[in-house]
Amino acid sequence: MLLRKITIGHNNKGSSAGWACDKVVVDDMGNKELYEFPVNAWFDISEGDGKIQRDVLAGATQPMAIVYNVQVMTGDIRGAGTNSKIHFAMHGRKGIKNSGKLFLEGGTFERAQIDIFNVELLELLSPLSRVTIGHDNAGISCGWYCEKVTVYCPFTGLEQVFPCGRWLDEDEGDGLVERELYEMVSLRQKKQKKFPWSLWIWTSEIKGAGTDAQVFVQVYGETGKSDEMKLESKSDSFEQGQCDKFIIEMPDIGKIRKLRIWHEKRHPFSGWHLGRVTLMKTLTREKYSFVCNRWLDINEDDNEIVRELPATGKLVPEIMIYLIFHISYRVTICTGNISGSGTDASVYLNIIGDLGDTGERLMFMSKNNANKFEKGNHDEFLVEAANLGQIRRVRIGHDGRGGGCGWFLDKVMIREEGQPEASSIEFPCYRWLDRNEDDGQIVRELVPTDDAVGYHIAIKTGSINGASSDSKVFVKLYGEKGDTNKMLLVVSDNDLVNYFETGQTDIFTIETFDIGNINRLLIGHTNEGLRAGWFLDSVQIWVPVHGVQYMFPSHRWLCKDEADGKVEVEIYPSETLEIEKLINYEVTVVTGDVWTGGTNANVFLQIYGEEGKTELIQLKSRSNNFERGTTEIFKIEALDVGRVYKIRIGHDGSGIGAGWFLEKVDVKRLVMAMVKPEKKEEDKKDKKKKKKKKEEEEESPGELKEVVRAFSFPCGRWLARDEEDGEILVELSTFVCSRVLENSYEVHVYTGDMLGAGTDAGVYINIYGEMGDTGERKLRKSNHLNKFERRQEDVFTITGMDLGLLKKLRIRHDNKQANAAWYLDRVEIFDTKDETMYFFPCQRWLAVDEDDGQLGRELVPVDEAFMKRDEDDEEESSPAQLGLEQKAMSTTFTMTVKTGEKKSAGTDANVYAILYGTKDDTGNYENNSDCTISINSPAATEKCVCVCQVSLI
Repeated sequence: MLLRKITIGHNNKGSSAGWACDKVVVDDMGNKELYEFPVNAWFDISEGDGKIQRDVLAGATQPMAIVYNVQVMTGDIRGAGTNSKIHFAMHGRKGIKNSGKLFLEGGTFERAQIDIFNVELLELLSPLSRVTIGHDNAGISCGWYCEKVTVYCPFTGLEQVFPCGRWLDEDEGDGLVERELYEMVSLRQKKQKKFPWSLWIWTSEIKGAGTDAQVFVQVYGETGKSDEMKLESKSDSFEQGQCDKFIIEMPDIGKIRKLRIWHEKRHPFSGWHLGRVTLMKTLTREKYSFVCNRWLDINEDDNEIVRELPATGKLVPEIMIYLIFHISYRVTICTGNISGSGTDASVYLNIIGDLGDTGERLMFMSKNNANKFEKGNHDEFLVEAANLGQIRRVRIGHDGRGGGCGWFLDKVMIREEGQPEASSIEFPCYRWLDRNEDDGQIVRELVPTDDAVGYHIAIKTGSINGASSDSKVFVKLYGEKGDTNKMLLVVSDNDLVNYFETGQTDIFTIETFDIGNINRLLIGHTNEGLRAGWFLDSVQIWVPVHGVQYMFPSHRWLCKDEADGKVEVEIYPSETLEIEKLINYEVTVVTGDVWTGGTNANVFLQIYGEEGKTELIQLKSRSNNFERGTTEIFKIEALDVGRVYKIRIGHDGSGIGAGWFLEKVDVKRLVMAMVKPEKKEEDKKDKKKKKKKKEEEEESPGELKEVVRAFSFPCGRWLARDEEDGEILVELSTFVCSRVLENSYEVHVYTGDMLGAGTDAGVYINIYGEMGDTGERKLRKSNHLNKFERRQEDVFTITGMDLGLLKKLRIRHDNKQANAAWYLDRVEIFDTKDETMYFFPCQRWLAVDEDDGQLGRELVPVDEAFMKRDEDDEEESSPAQLGLEQKAMSTTFTMTVKTGEKKSAGTDANVYAILYGTKDDTGNYENNSDCTISINSPAATEKCVCVCQVSLI
């Protein structure tokens, strides 16, 4: 029998347990064979990789270990934890191969805790047939309740779960202290495969070449790139003349093209002179070399701390070396020319192209300005990188530090050094990068056309003791079309004072390019602050533009002192749900440059198109919006309404100085359209060919592409109660069809002849037609000074876009003032354009203490003959007949609302609901009778049900 490998280690006992082993020699005296096992590694939990047990191949000169991630969960019952030494074994397919007994060092195995370990083996055992786990039954409280064991093998991408749910205790259950566990196949997950690589880094031997800074590396291949990897060791690394060895894991990225290496510190003593780097795939022995021999130091060479090194070696063809030659890119960053637009923060940039990216580069040395990023500046920088191919987008931001860190960026222009300025690719921005302005973001991804996608991320912190964190959290999304950079989550959408508190859910929005369907997520924190440790419960991501929501369970610590000590983790979606699909709109609002033209009120917008309408959208940001003479841009997500023909915009009249002079509104959206290719100038020799192809070109419809379609809505009027007609809401149509669509409606409101029928409350109406609705309008100016009195007819005029044939109306009051109850007899509307009268009978109370307690009614039109018949009928049967007439023209929905059984689940507020259908919505339906009484239930165990009827045409 020939010896193939040995397993060697120690039990970590004694005052000086650490051990550095050079090699092992085994003499097989019977077969007269001598085997040498080179080790050259520490067996010490505080040196190198912290391992105290290793597998070594005979004659091996390079490490070839496969890493298995093992998670052991202790049960959540009393006394479940143990002080015993836990051992573990993995068995391969059919149980032929196994790992042997492995001791899981460094775990605490406390109640309800997950202990995580990385186990290195020379055998590929995944998928496993079973695992064996047990303990030595030594010490006080040696009994242990094991909940489950999870094993993940990056090489195969398989995560297997082995449930236990039993005691390993001589005094409990069957008395066993070791058990064999079998996989629950239904819980098996297929994750991205990752392969082990060996990395050697040589620091130069020149004086002062070493560094104490944290070093990072990222590898690029023909089909993708690795993550940014932090090179950590428990020994002193990157010393002068030293070779440091690391084992890293990367997905399959094809043949290696280049490597980026950098360190994080910029102080004078962190400089590093890098000699060379070697990278080898452990299983196939593919080897690549990367020569540097340059400083990574702000005081040496070109002052850069980032180097991109092209791959060399037998596996790299000459054409590849040519393709990845170094290029210098001239970057021009244009700061805006508005008040306070400059910044003192540190600005960084990442250029992304077809062949890779530059990584985040600090814009340190401006070539033309000593004081960078000042108001109106055009700062130029040189960025040296491997050839990126066609540049597609840039990611730019700052660190948010300093008193005047807010920055208004106009645009970024990039060209190859030596090329004319006309060849520059322009990336427009024209937005703030400021936590207190616009949307609060300090990092933006810019593309030549506006096709960014919004990703909404809800992060839930666990509810266990000490789960909160003071550190900065970052995420990185991976999709089928690419992945994002690591993005710090610094500004929450739900505006909570402190982020990532125990049991709290924080919501963030990031805008980036379309990465397609998300397949995994990297989340972690910077490990800064007094309480950096964090217990992450779960993450939800919803992408309205794609109509998809992703669920990412985590339920683990991200803490240096807990579990496996990791502060970042890669998690996979457990569930994907369909949600309502929306599209992106860009809304530009121009406030007039007139005296007191700005407003402090809340501004709302609704967009109407040929295929429907959006919901009522509030236009808001962190900036001081709608000031005199300003232009503001809002990015919103809403339903696709097709070709836009009108908008409704207004404000709520709140705040001091609510009056507003609106100049115009522009709406942009992306649409799919056939685009013909641009015609190129041809030489005389090609004229004959041109004639032959002329007919083919005329017949060609072009290529289907996304193009930006803009709609302009001029206004030039006041929206103020003390200016012009006193309206604070206006409907605007595009300039081309504004005269065609405008119309006026005379609204005649008849209060009934009942005792106490009149009201002093504010009355609101919304008229619906075939071509949209008027939006809810307050009925202000009547032909009577005292409106809505008993037996009175009040006449109002509503101006807006033509609605076509009227379908229904919704009328309500706000239940304010002492005499709010109102008996409405009917509403009649005269269409001044078509000279048509519509009749909307009601004959019901709008009062909380009358009839069914409703404050609003939805009325449908009846013909004139019905109204005349009702007037001539002497019997008092018209209300019943009216109910049948209206019921025939409407749909009744029965809505059941169940209040939860949790403590204090009930409410004293008036609950409202809006039903959305494919044709329309019901509007704000507020129930003020049985629903409010039923829901007001303080007892935790009571259930309440409310039933209401809504008429929807």
